[in-house]
Amino acid sequence: MSQFWYIHDENPQARLINQAVAILKQGGVIVYPTDSGYALGCMIGEKNAMTRMARIRQIENDTNFSLMCRDLSELANFARVDNQAYRLLKSCMPGPYTFIFKATKEVPRRLQCDKKRTIGIRVPNNVIALALLEALGEPMMTTSLVMPNEQFAESDPEHIRDILDHLVEGIIHGGYLPENQTTVIDMSEDEMVILRHGAGDTSAFE
Repeated sequence: MSQFWYIHDENPQARLINQAVAILKQGGVIVYPTDSGYALGCMIGEKNAMTRMARIRQIENDTNFSLMCRDLSELANFARVDNQAYRLLKSCMPGPYTFIFKATKEVPRRLQCDKKRTIGIRVPNNVIALALLEALGEPMMTTSLVMPNEQFAESDPEHIRDILDHLVEGIIHGGYLPENQTTVIDMSEDEMVILRHGAGDTSAFE
């Protein structure tokens, strides 16, 4: 049975945040809120946890995963970001965006998209998610909690508890969230490409 925490969406209780982080550090999988619905998260180095997350979503292991970062200062370790791209990111992060960049050598090959050697990067505009990342002290491997045959990430934590109670180690109730998708922008080549129009404003990228 999963641990289930009610965490305040404006003033997250540090004690509960630390309990969730402890589970992550033990190799566990948690469900947590973002600005685009709920997501699954684990530590970067936990291959088994990533496999479990992929199994829950019924997706291939090397697709649909991103690094959730607390701020832009962490990007340089994992993504090749030039000055122009950095300025654009600074103008819209945190927010409901997933940016795709060429991965640096710091990113294990199994975390990269095999064909292009890219990595997705997010900085969420969600207080609980940012508190988790701050307490963790490093990015978290993540994927939106979109169940098979569904279009949007799960938004109801009580329903998530019903369907995933025995499949993850922890579930954060951070409120009932709107059904949003992130805007996905590929910045891995010279020309930026908007792969998906979601909740984020794309005028700066067009």
